[in-house]
Order: sequence, then structure tokens, then C-alpha cells
Amino acid sequence: MEEVIGPRLYCCSNCRNHVALHDDVISKAFQGKSGRAFLFTRAMNVTIGPKEDRELMTGLHTVADVYCSDCHEVLGWKYQRAYEESQKYKEGKYVLEKAKFVRENF
Repeated sequence: MEEVIGPRLYCCSNCRNHVALHDDVISKAFQGKSGRAFLFTRAMNVTIGPKEDRELMTGLHTVADVYCSDCHEVLGWKYQRAYEESQKYKEGKYVLEKAKFVRENF
């Protein structure tokens, strides 16, 4: 079926740039600044801002904001470093806020 309609994608809600694949969703149970967010193994067509330490719900992390490469809308963040051992699985992963993307081919 995927050959007929294409892969299931998540797109920037502002400009419809493709930013992630449904197959790369790890969790839909994350919280962003604007509400619900998804954790992805990778993202595409994005740029990464400077690293900074932030105190998040699960502790201190080094993160970098993730921007749409077309319209420069902030979509979420990338975990660069987790300081607590139980949070290390997030390193290198992306959190994209549900309010910032739309689904395509679902």
C-alpha cells in the first residue's frame, strides 16, 4: 500500500515541509512547550540551533532547538546529552511538538 500512497509523513504545520517519518516515532507520550509531543529517532529537513542546558520534566539535559529548514519555525528540540543514566536513551533523539506538525498519507 505504501507504494501507492507513499510513506506516512509528518510535515511542518506552517509550510508543509517534510520533517519526519511515522516509522521513526519512538513515543507519543512526551510533553512539549505547547502540549503533547512525539519522540523520533531522526528528523529531516531541519536545522539545529545552539546547545544549551535546560531543566526539563525528567531532569537536566543539554538540548538544541530544532527548526524547519524552509520556514525556520521552531518544531521542538534535539537531546544532545542526558545527565541522568535513566535518560541516556534520549541522546541524539528529536522531540517534535504535535502542534507544530501535520500528518500526510495517513
